[in-house]
Amino acid sequence: MRVFIRAKARAKINEVEKIDSTHFRVFVKEPAIGGRANKAIERAVAEYLDIAPSCVCVISGHTSKQKVVEILG
Repeated sequence: MRVFIRAKARAKINEVEKIDSTHFRVFVKEPAIGGRANKAIERAVAEYLDIAPSCVCVISGHTSKQKVVEILG
């Protein structure tokens, strides 16, 4: 399953907001340096969906605010 993420790095809190069934807005505290924000987004989405972090992978938009995330399993 693929979901579309609008990311905000360096936010004050880690938070996931559901817009509709395939679109989310994700706020993470990590900066967008060296892929740290992408890893934080994967962890936040996994926690929100109550699945293992290894089942969430950013597949598109690694350097963009608009990301496509693959949910495995």
